[in-house]
Amino acid sequence: MVPMCLQNAPFFVSTFATRRRPGASDAGFCTGLPPRESMARMGSIRWGFILPVVMGAALFCDGVQALSAPQSAPVSANGSSATQRDGSHDFDFLIGDWKAHVRRLPERLKGSNVWVEYDGISNHKKVLDSNANFEEFDVSSRDRKLRIKAQTLRMYNPESHQWSIYLVDLDKGTLDLPPVVGEFHGKRGEFYNQQIWEGRAVLVRYVWLDVSPKSSRMEQSFSTDGGRTWEVNWICELSR
Repeated sequence: MVPMCLQNAPFFVSTFATRRRPGASDAGFCTGLPPRESMARMGSIRWGFILPVVMGAALFCDGVQALSAPQSAPVSANGSSATQRDGSHDFDFLIGDWKAHVRRLPERLKGSNVWVEYDGISNHKKVLDSNANFEEFDVSSRDRKLRIKAQTLRMYNPESHQWSIYLVDLDKGTLDLPPVVGEFHGKRGEFYNQQIWEGRAVLVRYVWLDVSPKSSRMEQSFSTDGGRTWEVNWICELSR
């Protein structure tokens, strides 16, 4: 079932910022031929300047979204307002450095079962002593011809009790808007948005599951039938 945050909302979100090496091809996902830049150098040069700008833009968009879609507190069976769960620490398990193993389905919504595998890192840190966190993600295919490099900002809204997940490209100075939005229920988190994929409107779902301090799993799926059925096209398994 699709959450209320998606109903009547013309959301549009792009996928991960993806890189390839010269001569490599990857239909629908690789977008450029960047210089090979280490994650450490990127962080030391850009972190202090770009991150405040990214957070400012994200906070502004959250404010606009809140103004345009006011929410009422849930009501229990006896008519009183129900207390919503505080999910501000739901992503605390991610903080730190991880090994990442990715399986990706390049040909999506075509009945394909040909997956590409990648290995690399997924490093997370808290932002400005808050519950927000920032991820640096860098994986390469096993033949070293394909590379996916991405950054993610996750921010918690204490009024809606939901997380907003923003995909960031520090190399291009872009922030994908609006974010993917959702929450955890127990050890499972679900986050939704819409996008246009190859000319078709699709629902996008991120699912976090098997969450623990030593391992976790994230899946991305597309749906073309309003969320009745889903095709998984991205599986990221983290370990440390």
